Amino acid sequence: MFAGFVHLLRENKLLLLFLVAAVGYLVGRIKVGSFSLGVAAVLFVGLGFGALDRELALPELVYQFGLVLFVYTIGLSSGPGFFASLRKRGVRDNALVAVAIALSSLVSLAMARAIGRTGVTAAGLFAGGVTNTPALASALETLRAHPGPSAEDPVVAYSLAYPFGVLGVLAAIVIARKVFAVDLEHEPIRASIAAPPAHKLANVTVALSERFAGRRAADVRRELGGAALFGRMKRGALVSVVYDDTTFQEGDLVTLVGNEKDLDTAARALGTASEEHLELDRTVLDFRRIFISQKDVTQKPLSELELPQRFGAVLTRIRRGDNELLPDGDTELELGDRVRVVAPRDKMDEIAKYLGDSYKALSEIDVITFSLGIALGLAIGAVGVPLPGGAVFKLGAAGGPLVVGLLLGRVGRTGPVVWTLPYSANLTLRQVGLVLFLAGVGTRSGFAFVSTLHQGGALPVVLAGTAVTITLSFTVLAVGYKVLQIPLSILVGMLSGAHTQPAALAFACEQTKNELPNVGYATVFPVAIVAKILAVQLILALGR
Repeated sequence: MFAGFVHLLRENKLLLLFLVAAVGYLVGRIKVGSFSLGVAAVLFVGLGFGALDRELALPELVYQFGLVLFVYTIGLSSGPGFFASLRKRGVRDNALVAVAIALSSLVSLAMARAIGRTGVTAAGLFAGGVTNTPALASALETLRAHPGPSAEDPVVAYSLAYPFGVLGVLAAIVIARKVFAVDLEHEPIRASIAAPPAHKLANVTVALSERFAGRRAADVRRELGGAALFGRMKRGALVSVVYDDTTFQEGDLVTLVGNEKDLDTAARALGTASEEHLELDRTVLDFRRIFISQKDVTQKPLSELELPQRFGAVLTRIRRGDNELLPDGDTELELGDRVRVVAPRDKMDEIAKYLGDSYKALSEIDVITFSLGIALGLAIGAVGVPLPGGAVFKLGAAGGPLVVGLLLGRVGRTGPVVWTLPYSANLTLRQVGLVLFLAGVGTRSGFAFVSTLHQGGALPVVLAGTAVTITLSFTVLAVGYKVLQIPLSILVGMLSGAHTQPAALAFACEQTKNELPNVGYATVFPVAIVAKILAVQLILALGR
């Protein structure tokens, strides 16, 4: 029966693919404490299936296609954050992470030589020790272009180093908390450090004090530091929308929208909180959630859309994914956003048509721009740059689409052409790509993986990978906290971003009981991905 099952999988590679994906997801949901493998479990399940028979290997095109989807969609979504992170403190924080990654790459080479392995194994040690799948993908793509060394070696090393790489990050956070004696829940954060973005917004009605009489709404909001925005205003019996050029009078009732933490402070600064709920009066003004599906209104500052001038409307909230954002004149809408619009009732249908409000319109991805972006990335990835010693450096199918995705994600649009994807579509394609890649490389390396375990050579590889994890973790934590004096609450997020490890970020947020780790994570994550892809290329070049 078992032989028949293996024969069935050998003859039906699609069945093998979806079986690995399904079982992998089930295994990934198993939790030990706060840790779970997540989607990375697909790789280990693929290794298990591949270990059953040498011919239980998915075609190479499967993991290549998945790789391109994965890195390109990451680039598109990370583009704005990547370039924004290069400003101000982002330069310092990303320099720290880049140095730590460089040290880890050197340690991976040294450890590989110490245990008698090649530079190819060093690349897998590095990718597993720093828990980064795109780095492994970059290594495999380079090896595919240069036949000779076995492409199974880095996958085996990655598979052995990865679990301890994840656990090592969690242990490093706990150890740093004890060694530095920091109470993460009550750590004093200097006022100069930016607060994390709001994820939950609320509203309150305020009766304005006399000191705001004769002041423009735009000037008042600027005085509040952008912590809240105005929605409606009631003057006497008249309810209207508050625009930037609206001039207030004493006693005006205004609706403030902002995050719950800042809203009370802003309300006290403006006047006295009122029990009246202006948003409940929908006789003249109405509000509606509208879905952004019209490309012409995306990737442009809201000030350019002139919603107040066109429709007498204002946007008070933007829901992007699971987060609610407070818009301003510089905010750019993205396909898939859901916005709350406050406007006259008779203008709502016209506004909805202008913004799109069609889920069906976004069910079809713009295949032309999506394919052109990937094609451009593959073309750039194929360009070779000569290195000393006769070696040639290429970004490959992993780096080329990622770099192009970052650039196009930052540009957003070129004239009428919109390069970005709706938030939900991006996540879906990214997940599909990652599953295809992990299932592909897992099944293709499973037989070599189990052979290594039988030969008794696993322990040195595990220890070598752990050394790589320790190097990256404690370089970031020790230098960041002791030398650069970065608050540990933010630093543990930076460490999670340096490892590009969502499980570590979730653990860090549990430890701090706040969202400050998200600030550090978002700052360094894009740079860390690019740096690791470049580092693994250099490891292979030096390892030869």
